[in-house]
Amino acid sequence: MKKHRLFGLVSALLLILSLALAGCGKSSGNSSSSNPSSVSAIKKNGTIKIAVFGDLPPYGWVDKNGGRQGYDVALAKQVAKDLGVKVKFVQVNANSRVDALKSNKVDLVLANFTITPERKQVVDFAKPYMKVSIGVVSPKKNPITNVSQLKGKSLIVNKGTTAENYFTSKQKDVKLQKYDSKTEQFNALKNGRAVALADDNSYLYAWVKNHPDYTVGIKTLGPNQYIAPAVKKGNKSLLNWMNKEITKLNNNGFFKNDYNNNLAPYFGSDIRAEDIIITK
Repeated sequence: MKKHRLFGLVSALLLILSLALAGCGKSSGNSSSSNPSSVSAIKKNGTIKIAVFGDLPPYGWVDKNGGRQGYDVALAKQVAKDLGVKVKFVQVNANSRVDALKSNKVDLVLANFTITPERKQVVDFAKPYMKVSIGVVSPKKNPITNVSQLKGKSLIVNKGTTAENYFTSKQKDVKLQKYDSKTEQFNALKNGRAVALADDNSYLYAWVKNHPDYTVGIKTLGPNQYIAPAVKKGNKSLLNWMNKEITKLNNNGFFKNDYNNNLAPYFGSDIRAEDIIITK
């Protein structure tokens, strides 16, 4: 009987030991691959995957030759250069930016991403590099110049944007038409599906410059908001690197040059560099 008990005890101890070793091995394996978007992993792979827009001039769009252009695109290229790696652009819509980070499809989002308390719960933002506000664009022949004119009317917004969040929470009397992409929402406006469209005011100024039948009748709604790079929640490695990168680029005048090269040609006299860039 004692032999059987001893044998059972030894067997149990061996089982516990084997499970512990297996657990250690599994943990070790996970730790080496738990953060494929760390700075060391990006440098080892030789490529950084950056989410950008493809239909939002002057921030991120594809030109007639298939090349990527824009303010955010120029920043993405500089980030890759300073990391010493190549850049792989991943095109996203506003409502797919968070999922792209969560699923590791991208390492970094540079797609006109506004910091909000809700977004800070699901991604980590680095230092901001732009400031914007919500604006409303409408036809010149029927201009919307006060938010009270939108009561009971249809307003176009892009899914996943601060404009959608603002009107959902602050202006519940307005009927929202929600679109997946910037292209879809501006086509809807041109087709007269709603009385106006709300989005970040800076590129609304750029849009009306090429569409003179429209006007930004409401230039500012709510407080200034801030655009920043975003990384996957908990990715301290890339977050810390990006904070230092934003500071360095500010100090060497990168954002002023980026504005002059990629934004100024699209804006009229209504907007200045100081209205957009953050230099501290």
